[in-house]
Amino acid sequence: MYVHVGGEYSISDRFIIGIFDLDSISPKQKDTLHFLSEAEKNGKVEYISDDIPRSVILTLDRVYISPISVTTIRKRISDGPRGDE
Repeated sequence: MYVHVGGEYSISDRFIIGIFDLDSISPKQKDTLHFLSEAEKNGKVEYISDDIPRSVILTLDRVYISPISVTTIRKRISDGPRGDE
């Protein structure tokens, strides 16, 4: 199933490794900040929109910065596809 994560982006739920609240990442989490910095240096980060970023979606090959909250993305995954789409 594909999950809409903002803008024109939809990602297969099979490739999502984790979804993280951007507000919960503190400056003390040096490993996380280093990982995100390296991913950006290597061109692996996709900023989904110019809106305020709210979540980080880690996939097998990319990191997506999304304006959609973790709660909303998780709900979309758990609700699954609907017949009206």
